[in-house]
Amino acid sequence: MELSVVVPTLNGRERLASCLDALAAHAPDAEVVIVNGPSADGTTGMVQDRDDVDVLVEVSDRKLNVARNAGLSAASGEVVALVGQDNAVESSWAEGVHAGLEDADVVTGPVHRSVRAGVTTESEECCTIDGKEVTYFDGGNVAFSREVAEAMDGFDEYLVTGGARDCAHRLATNGHEVAWSPDVCVTRTDDEDDEDGDGRDWGWKYRALAYRLVKNYGPRPGIFRRTLRDAASDAVENATDVIRGEKAPSEWMGNGKRVTTNVVVGCKDGLWARFKDRSETRNPYGLSARADRAVERYDWRTDPEERE
Repeated sequence: MELSVVVPTLNGRERLASCLDALAAHAPDAEVVIVNGPSADGTTGMVQDRDDVDVLVEVSDRKLNVARNAGLSAASGEVVALVGQDNAVESSWAEGVHAGLEDADVVTGPVHRSVRAGVTTESEECCTIDGKEVTYFDGGNVAFSREVAEAMDGFDEYLVTGGARDCAHRLATNGHEVAWSPDVCVTRTDDEDDEDGDGRDWGWKYRALAYRLVKNYGPRPGIFRRTLRDAASDAVENATDVIRGEKAPSEWMGNGKRVTTNVVVGCKDGLWARFKDRSETRNPYGLSARADRAVERYDWRTDPEERE
């Protein structure tokens, strides 16, 4: 199976270089597609100077899911993997991807993080919603068969965060298996939160949660209970920080207001998205929704001399 690797990047020149070095060492036969933008740190020049990148796509939108979809459109392999700019694939990664996709539609694996005491790693994360088992994956370490990536219509570009989780729900709803392989492992070279994680933006964290649950499962009581349960848990945790003097009461109240407002907005927008795309794909803002993502494209697959 021909493997394409899509690496979205934004102002991460040095980390991207480390990511590309690892791909060159451990997946030398893979087609490498970089989606950049809009970076202001010389990323374009660095990529053009390398001979191990096949396609460079420049986009003007900062959303990670826009970059992912632009990369999916440019990639040509039977298998399309997404690797984060902060991640370095390990020696077993490419073989693990090919082996995992022999029996499943999607394969993912652990992300190792360096800490003072050594290295931490992730384990498989699953949950059951509406009778379906959902296997989550890190958006910076996952590989799809092209057929499944196209069937899911890529990622939902409405979402600023949580795009990988939304995709995991849609895969489960459509009966696509996500395999977990310890061989499909990467090492994260940066201590910051994953770009696709919910991070510290409380508003978008809960807007994304409400949106993807309502969009994929409908406005059911269990969905609202789940959202309120998570919000209450975070509220208690933050209240503890206030009592300890680590946060100001005004900050806690402001976060609560943002969460409440964004849950309402997420539910509303999720309902609208569910109405716009009534198919099982549930992706009205997906890969097929637009054709204007790229503002510039450099393709060295057919004519490598174009670099010069």
